[in-house]
Amino acid sequence: MTVRIRRVYEAPEPEDGVRVLVDRLWPRGLAKDAARVDEWPKALTPSTELRRWYHAGEGSYDEFARRYEAELAAPEAAELVDHVRELASKGDVTLLTASKSPEGSHAAVLARLLQA
Repeated sequence: MTVRIRRVYEAPEPEDGVRVLVDRLWPRGLAKDAARVDEWPKALTPSTELRRWYHAGEGSYDEFARRYEAELAAPEAAELVDHVRELASKGDVTLLTASKSPEGSHAAVLARLLQA
């Protein structure tokens, strides 16, 4: 199972496989055709409340990760996690985010959960 994390602003690569946007909002200044996003499961992204809480600097990354994992355990999100995990079992999957540091974002939490 190969799950990669990349910035959505980077040019698509053949080894990306299925490209899944894991941000709730569409990335600023990026045309939809240029992004080559295959799936955009918004229910798989952190809630607006959690995102605002974390970006306000009110908590640590570890606490954010714990809360996000709890959100991913909810039925609709868990179904989407299973769907993306199934995609990854069949080939490469790239999680796309607009975050400036993808490895320290919600995408990293999701990638770790998918590979568990």
